[in-house]
Amino acid sequence: MAPASCALCPRLCRADRAAGATGICGADDTLRVARAALHMWEEPPISGEAGSGTIFFSGCSLKCVFCQNHEISTGNFGLKIEPERLVQIMLELQDQGALNINLVTATHYAHLLPWAIGRAREEGLSIPIVYNTSGYELERAVRDLGDLVDVWLTDYKYASPDLAAKLSNVRDYPDVARRGLAQMCREIRRRGGIEYDEHGTMLQGMIVRHLVLPGHADDSCRVLDAVWDVAGDVPISVMNQYTPNEGMRVAGGNLARAVTDEEYEHVLDHADDLGFTTLFWQEGGTVDESFTPAFDTTGVLRAADA
Repeated sequence: MAPASCALCPRLCRADRAAGATGICGADDTLRVARAALHMWEEPPISGEAGSGTIFFSGCSLKCVFCQNHEISTGNFGLKIEPERLVQIMLELQDQGALNINLVTATHYAHLLPWAIGRAREEGLSIPIVYNTSGYELERAVRDLGDLVDVWLTDYKYASPDLAAKLSNVRDYPDVARRGLAQMCREIRRRGGIEYDEHGTMLQGMIVRHLVLPGHADDSCRVLDAVWDVAGDVPISVMNQYTPNEGMRVAGGNLARAVTDEEYEHVLDHADDLGFTTLFWQEGGTVDESFTPAFDTTGVLRAADA
């Protein structure tokens, strides 16, 4: 049952989703998924060589103007399914050899996850659950998922409230992300810390992601300062795959171009100076829409071809 007064994300929009109203995220009383398939392009401890079993949920509580997944984040593209089908999707991905189940932007469906993950575990799901989030999460939501989520794959997008307001329409993003990250750290410590298997696949822990935006390398450095201050030497992923969408190309300005080598290296150097020892970075040439999966409902109604 969807919330009657939705408070699943920090926007606290109080939409009566149980009655079919739509929240800011675009979700109503149904569960909608855009893709469920193996994904090879996450960080090595997540995708490995076999792939991560990604489930892309439709809708998003953020409204990033540069979003590369805009078809599903704002267009709400996807197919309606029952929670029982979500359980079967997880099991099918495991059967295909997925290293984990990667729940992408599931914040607005968090009320369904305890039942779905619990049922999947009862039916034989044995691989880790990865919670792939924008970082815009309530502390209590993180706490409530603490025994269900094994790996937190979280963004930390902005240090500046002004930049967060301009690009994602959420001025409180930096404060919310900081508190959410702190709670994720507490959950990981409570469960014994970061853990890998013999192949380097993360079984438990976190990776903090940050996408460097053109013209905003200094804010990226302040993001890394905040991550270090809150979490210390955690694994981080500094990405340079920003690809201007059509809206950004039309609008012009910094966000109409790619990140320069100089901007990216400036941020990487700052990460080194802070002391991060597990740092994932991307080589040049990653500005390519091929990094964005095809949101074609693969695997949603039936198992994807292996």
